[in-house]
Amino acid sequence: MHETTDFLCETPQRLDKFLSTVLETTRNQVLSLIKDGAVSVDGKPVTKVGLKLKVEQKIHIDFPKPTITPALTIDFDVDILYEDNDLLVINKPKGLTVHPAPSVKEPTLVDWLKHKGIRLSTISGEERHGIVHRLDKGTTGVMVVAKNNETHHALSLQLQDRTMGRYYLAVINIPLKDNIIVDKAISRNSTNRLKMAVVEGGKESKTEFTKLYPAHNEKTELIACKLYSGRTHQIRVHLESLGRGIVGDHLYGFNSKEDKISEILLHAYILYFIHPTSGEKMEFVAPIQEAMIEHLENNFDMEFINEALIPSDFSRHFSTI
Repeated sequence: MHETTDFLCETPQRLDKFLSTVLETTRNQVLSLIKDGAVSVDGKPVTKVGLKLKVEQKIHIDFPKPTITPALTIDFDVDILYEDNDLLVINKPKGLTVHPAPSVKEPTLVDWLKHKGIRLSTISGEERHGIVHRLDKGTTGVMVVAKNNETHHALSLQLQDRTMGRYYLAVINIPLKDNIIVDKAISRNSTNRLKMAVVEGGKESKTEFTKLYPAHNEKTELIACKLYSGRTHQIRVHLESLGRGIVGDHLYGFNSKEDKISEILLHAYILYFIHPTSGEKMEFVAPIQEAMIEHLENNFDMEFINEALIPSDFSRHFSTI
């Protein structure tokens, strides 16, 4: 795919279905393109995703180009773990929002990427250039960013078929009784729009939780989490459904007097995928950032923690489903 692309409709069908097929991408990405005014039919811009195409109608796509918002001052940096012509892998710092939104006033990861002059995919729309998957603002850790639409599409498919995998670390209040797989649908919380919740009929969501090691006082525990889907706040919602909360999580956590940590202790530790161009299986480990390291050193036996966190042997903590 290129910055501008033209297609000819050969059989009558809905616009969104047609674009999903010819672009080999998801319906959400198609919706973003139409919303951004990037699609026209017979020279006329369209905003109706369900528009019924006729035979021999010409569909033109003008993929949006990344732009830098001049009003924003980029006064931070982000650690790059790996970069090539197709993608880059970063260790997202705490407090950094991934992409712009009406409620976000500060610079985002996307703003930083544009500021650095890094080429980005455009298939997900203006606000989400390059973003294949996201992390919550307070969550630290590893993310992959696509530099072109072909790479973005390939990585998105790997997310769906689980060729791409993600392991997280979290410190939770109240240790788990046992290792557990939570397979519960998630949707928007009906009483608090800032939160998500386990909701019957929501989007299918699955997370595997594994006990790693308890704190000295046995009141908190370091656990590992493996995602089998990528819903907003998924780990936090599934833990809440178990009566657990992540230390420092003041949205889903317990907000107890003992929990005075202002930063959520949730870290995307390991990411693996197959490189879309080379076909090589790649794995990246994001060094644990300061707040979590300090908490672990003050409350856990680091000899056992370090043994549990050996990246090359980390998958042993999980089942083979």
